[in-house]
Amino acid sequence: MLTKLDDTASTLSRRLRTPTPAVAIVGATGAVGVELLQCLERRNFPLSRLRLLASARSAGRTLPFAGREIAVEELGEASFEGIDLALFSAGSGISRQYADAAVRAGAIVVDNSSAFRMHADVPLVVPEVNGAALASHSGIIANPNCVAAIATVALAPLHRAHPIRRLNIATYQSASGAGAAAMEELRESTAAYLRGESYRPRILPHPYAFNFFSHNAEMDQESGYNGEELKVIAETRRILGADELPVGVTCIRVPVLRAHGMAITATFDEAVTPEKARGLLADAPGLKLVDDRGANRFPMPSEASGQDDVLVGRIRKDLGDPSGRSIALFVVGDQLLKGAALNAVQIAEALLVR
Repeated sequence: MLTKLDDTASTLSRRLRTPTPAVAIVGATGAVGVELLQCLERRNFPLSRLRLLASARSAGRTLPFAGREIAVEELGEASFEGIDLALFSAGSGISRQYADAAVRAGAIVVDNSSAFRMHADVPLVVPEVNGAALASHSGIIANPNCVAAIATVALAPLHRAHPIRRLNIATYQSASGAGAAAMEELRESTAAYLRGESYRPRILPHPYAFNFFSHNAEMDQESGYNGEELKVIAETRRILGADELPVGVTCIRVPVLRAHGMAITATFDEAVTPEKARGLLADAPGLKLVDDRGANRFPMPSEASGQDDVLVGRIRKDLGDPSGRSIALFVVGDQLLKGAALNAVQIAEALLVR
């Protein structure tokens, strides 16, 4: 649990103390950590110093950044002295253990784990959707679940114009959501399958090549929903500011390396035409419309991978709702970018002193 922070933390500025902050990445050698490093470089984030932090087994490795090699240091309580911004992506246990230490040292923490996402005093932020929530942080800002982040970029423009009354979501989630080891397992198992060889899964519970299965998060035996589905429900509600929104979701792991897809049906408080929905989405920040019925071309992981924008298309009436209040759409976003690293860096950019 997040502990009560001392007076220094409670009086932190809502923005970074300097336009050229010293930055630390916690979990720098993981899939999201490497992507954070690349996002900072690609977006020319104006940092003055960069510290890469990871476990003892990764200490001493070097990672490239802006034409030089930076050594990875072992994470410890004293790692945050002189740091203005700490980007955490090392799991909820590490975040719970070290985030308070970073805040006490004077850093603002942007945390990619689930540790603080539902804490009332920690804003859960997708900048295009609810960036104003950054004004209320007390040192820690939560980066959402990847599905919730990607989905709400597409849902928010619709919800602002016509309040959503119900959501039904089916996800098609890539290996990157389970980390670099799962991505490698997909590569290895696919190669083995094509060679006609057996492959014993090590990271995921089922064979991954040419297969898909229910998301491997822990199952809640009473409700029948897994932990990923429950996070999507709770976090989507919180990001959209709709605490009572009914959300049904089924999360599936598919053999794709790094982009998540989702089929979404949104029911509104009044009839909404596909043309109106398409216009709202075409003009929204962070989205790219891919909706060519003639060519049967819609969002695909192969096109979303490596792209900052979330792709949205297949915008159509839900023929199962004769009231005309429901719209179906298909959304694909890069899990490592908008679903994780990019969103964190965008939060950091919004915190910069300008």
